[in-house]
Amino acid sequence: MVIKKNIEEKLMAKKNGIGTEEPLEKQLWKAADKLRKNIDAAEYKHVVLGLIFLKYISDAFEELFLKLKAEESQGADPEDKDEYKAENIFFVPQEARWKLLLSKAKQPDIGKFVDDAMDAIEKENGSLKGVLPKVYARQNLDPASLGELIDLVGNIALGDTKARSADVLGHVFEYFLGEFALAEGKKGGQFYTPRSVVELLVEMLEPYQGRVFDPCCGSGGMFVQSEKFVEERKGRINDISIYGQESNQTTWRLCKMNLAIRGIDSSQVKWNNEGSFLNDAHKDLKADYIIANPPFNVSDWGGDLLRKDGRWQYGVPPSGNANYAWIQHFLYHLAPNGQAGFVLAKGSLTTRTSGEGDIRKALVENNLIDCIVNLPAKLFLNTQIPASLWFMNRNRTNGKFRDRSKDILFIDARNLGYLINRRTKELSQEDIQKIAETYHNWRNPDGKYEDIAGFCASTPISKVAELDYVLTPGRYVGLPDDEDDFNFNERFTALKAELEAQLKEEARLNEIISTNLSKIKSNE
Repeated sequence: MVIKKNIEEKLMAKKNGIGTEEPLEKQLWKAADKLRKNIDAAEYKHVVLGLIFLKYISDAFEELFLKLKAEESQGADPEDKDEYKAENIFFVPQEARWKLLLSKAKQPDIGKFVDDAMDAIEKENGSLKGVLPKVYARQNLDPASLGELIDLVGNIALGDTKARSADVLGHVFEYFLGEFALAEGKKGGQFYTPRSVVELLVEMLEPYQGRVFDPCCGSGGMFVQSEKFVEERKGRINDISIYGQESNQTTWRLCKMNLAIRGIDSSQVKWNNEGSFLNDAHKDLKADYIIANPPFNVSDWGGDLLRKDGRWQYGVPPSGNANYAWIQHFLYHLAPNGQAGFVLAKGSLTTRTSGEGDIRKALVENNLIDCIVNLPAKLFLNTQIPASLWFMNRNRTNGKFRDRSKDILFIDARNLGYLINRRTKELSQEDIQKIAETYHNWRNPDGKYEDIAGFCASTPISKVAELDYVLTPGRYVGLPDDEDDFNFNERFTALKAELEAQLKEEARLNEIISTNLSKIKSNE
């Protein structure tokens, strides 16, 4: 096949150091995308990512299988499931092994064979139950194209060791997640946080050791980047433990595969369709790090049912907007010395709707807010308006860092980033380092921090109080608040949510008044 031949030639050229080829993952994406035909990106991603995952577990299984095969004379059994369980490797039954899959790739019923293989793997591995896609026998997936795709994926990991195979396959999996998110546009933003934003959050928080929690974890990018952070600094993958929750089952499946392909334990990544507010899967968890990108300005989060919830220590969030519910949910799950870094819509920095201003005042006065970063517009796939990063700390006087109890750091990064297409920006590595180092220099005892006009300012809490607890960085660093990023749809949605919340509150109060009047009349 032409595509397979081209990929093999490019891989060999790359291996031999010939020419300046595009990165492997880009070559693979272009080849895979050509085979998509009449399938939309949202559906096709499960086809491709499922095969990459199958190739990953097959490579790991095959390596140990061959090792056990060579040790049969010493009593080893290559078909013993416990041998694989002991090495934290998924057992692949005979009917699902990659070599057999390849041998059937040209057959017209290849789709059914792959679906059956996925089903067989789930039956043998309890942690994968309900995770793997069974979408290969659908009529809109051409068997010939599927066969070519199997050949293509089969050439991803050229290496002799599991480590190399996992690294290459993991990198390709993540790259494809991002490309599918871009292809899906707004819908892609529901399962994917842009890589540069994830990197920035992790670089600033520095999760070296402890429990990492994301209660709206999407496809698991925060966890993968946290593990990378530890490994790059010569730590051990087990130095951090992962806890997560996701309400979208399809996205949860992507997350489970994304973590498994990186060798990350996902046993504490939970799914339920009620979500983190109505059905908190980790009620007793106190995390050392919370890293999250919750959905912006959600109006139907169940707030009416949770008016007296114990998580609202700093004020009851409005039922028409979940932003301040998320903030308090994060704080509820923070350990005494825990830190949180998360994304919120920019409007959360200034809003006074339905008590949000009072909650923000309480957060400031209780010395919980460490740093606010104003991000450039167009970083996110599902919204064009700029967002902000919030960094919070339960203990801003602890010995690990200097005492920041009287100040908040404001960073305005609106002018950073570069366009990767007409609608989307990305932060460069230099941008990420500039922001992270500014925070570390301000926070760390040995840091050499200085205010930079138009970029960063260490601001006394007393000044924040004078400005009525508005947290927009531009107010403090000397930049005007921009209206250039005004987005009608976003603003309309936010105002609509506010109106709906006010109408609900009016209806509730009217009901109380009516009930009380009835009581008065009955007592007369």
